[in-house]
Amino acid sequence: MTPASLILDPNSDPALYVAAVLMLYVDLPETPLRTSVPDQRQARLWFDRVVPLEMIETALLLASLRRMVRPVEVPPLPRIRSLAYFQPVVEELLEHPTPAGYLQYLRLKLRGIVDELGPAKIRKSTFSDDR
Repeated sequence: MTPASLILDPNSDPALYVAAVLMLYVDLPETPLRTSVPDQRQARLWFDRVVPLEMIETALLLASLRRMVRPVEVPPLPRIRSLAYFQPVVEELLEHPTPAGYLQYLRLKLRGIVDELGPAKIRKSTFSDDR
């Protein structure tokens, strides 16, 4: 019999893993409100490569924070339209894992920036392929 902890562990179930990645993705600032089929494929690819969900969350937060703390005098970047945008950061973290506690730091940092900016300054779009 499979232990309950394994049944509820997204890292051991592809459907839970993909759903968790997509939820993390759409909760970020400047990402679509809905995911696309390519986004689902990207999440499944990470599952198949056995990339831990915690590492994916770290990559998503790190990339988002890098975008948000750019100097004000530089032009704004366009919205993120695809989960594939985060692939280079996932690769970076696979090569150079972060220390323990870094994910919690990123969560707090993003929360502080979002709270400071307020919801009106956070851009969201309905579709992943909006133009």
